[in-house]
Amino acid sequence: MAEGTEAEGLVFHPMDQFVVKPLFGGDTIAWHTPTNVTLWMAVAVVCVILLFVVGTGRRAVVPGRVQSVAELGYSFIRKMVEDVAGHDGLKYFPYVLTLFLFIVFSNFLGLIPGAFTTTSHIAVTAVMALLVFVSVTVIGFVKNGAGFLSLFWISAAPLPLRPVLALIEIISYFVRPVSHSIRLAGNMMAGHAVIKVFAAFAPLILFSSLGFLVTPLAILAIVAMYALEMLVCFIQAYVFSILTCVYLRDALHPHH
Repeated sequence: MAEGTEAEGLVFHPMDQFVVKPLFGGDTIAWHTPTNVTLWMAVAVVCVILLFVVGTGRRAVVPGRVQSVAELGYSFIRKMVEDVAGHDGLKYFPYVLTLFLFIVFSNFLGLIPGAFTTTSHIAVTAVMALLVFVSVTVIGFVKNGAGFLSLFWISAAPLPLRPVLALIEIISYFVRPVSHSIRLAGNMMAGHAVIKVFAAFAPLILFSSLGFLVTPLAILAIVAMYALEMLVCFIQAYVFSILTCVYLRDALHPHH
C-alpha cells in the first residue's frame, strides 16, 4: 500500500503482495503451517467443485448459466486435448482439465483486492510443472519402452549432426519444467506488480497538487491493466494446458 509521510512522501512496495504469511499469526512457517497461499489454493479448489459438481448437479436439458459455463469449459479443453495430443490423449483429458481449471480460478481470484495470487509463486507453478514432466516421462516409457528415446534422435538430420542435436534435445527436454513454471509465475507476478505501482499513485491527490493530474491517469491505467490482466489470466492458463498437451503428444508419439 502507498502511504504518505512528510519525510518520505509517497512510499509503496509492489512486491509486498507476494509475501507468504501464516493465517493465524506468528513469524515461523513450517511445512504444515496454514498460510495465505494454502487458503487461496483451497478457495480455487472450492470454486472448481462448485462449478463442476454443484453447478452441473441437475444436468438440465436446457442448461442454466453455471452449467453452460461448465459445459463450455469442458468442451473447449476436450477439443484442445484431442487436437494437440490426438485421440489417444483423451485418456488424460481429466488431468489437463483439472490443471486448467485450477490455474484459471487461481489467476482470476488473484485479481480480487486483498486476495493472494497463488500462481505468482514459483513454488506452486514448479510443483505443477514437475508433475507434468514426471507424468509425461513415465507415460512415454510405459507406452513406448526404450522407443521413447527416439524423441531425442533426429533421424531426418544428417548423421554427423544427430549426436549434437540429440544433446540439444535432451537439454531442452529437461529445461521444460523450468520454462513451464517460470512462464506462468513470471507473467502473473509482473502484471500484479504493475497494477500495484499504478495503485500507489492513485492517492497522490491527497498529498500533492500534482495529484490532480497524476491521480486520474493512475486510475485509468489501473482500469486498463485490470482489463489486460483478465485476458492474461485466461491466456496463461491456456498456455500451461496446451503445453501439457504438447508434452503428452511427444510421450505418446515420440516418432512423429
